Amino acid sequence: MELPDDPGQALADLAARLRALPPSCGGVRLVAVDGHAGSGKTTFAGRLAAALGGAPVVHLDDLATHREFFDWTGRLQRWVLEPLARGERARFAPYDWVACRFEGAREVPCAPVVLVEGVGAGRRAVRPALAALLWMELPAAAARERGLRRDGPELAAFWARWTAAETAHFAADPSRPFADLLVDGRSGELLAGPATGRSGAVRGAGQAAGRAAGRAH
Repeated sequence: MELPDDPGQALADLAARLRALPPSCGGVRLVAVDGHAGSGKTTFAGRLAAALGGAPVVHLDDLATHREFFDWTGRLQRWVLEPLARGERARFAPYDWVACRFEGAREVPCAPVVLVEGVGAGRRAVRPALAALLWMELPAAAARERGLRRDGPELAAFWARWTAAETAHFAADPSRPFADLLVDGRSGELLAGPATGRSGAVRGAGQAAGRAAGRAH
């Protein structure tokens, strides 16, 4: 499938392909957007959600804590995945990074496509529930530099702790080798991912988008 030289059209094509995938969590097509901190996951997930007509987005920052950067799997399973698998609306209290406690309310409806974005969204324990895994393609050092510029020097110590934890996480439980699609963290270009045999329709969008981007350049 050839795409016009229009990034917006490429994203619309990806959205259509995601909607066409078989459901993976009850009646929901759960799509992960993973990558290093600062790689552009939240921004891209917002754009993709809009292209999907307002798809719900689960932010893993709402499930992690200061003491448990990556020990959120149980909360994701109990609070989000299990209700969606039963055909129920998920409800949970997100973590407040200022107050250092879970409070407030989030709801995730059983939409045709639900996005889960955050570092580790494509981890081993979550992949069986995924219809597709997207990886933001930006090196860890470049992503960290971007994040430090965004957050300012007052959070440098936090970033040092986070970087050590993220490095250890991906060393033990990498996501990128299982990605169906790569998203360039600078240009937003869609590229075929390294995974094979699962979401060929999604990879097809990446291949076509790559050809379109090549013509545009």
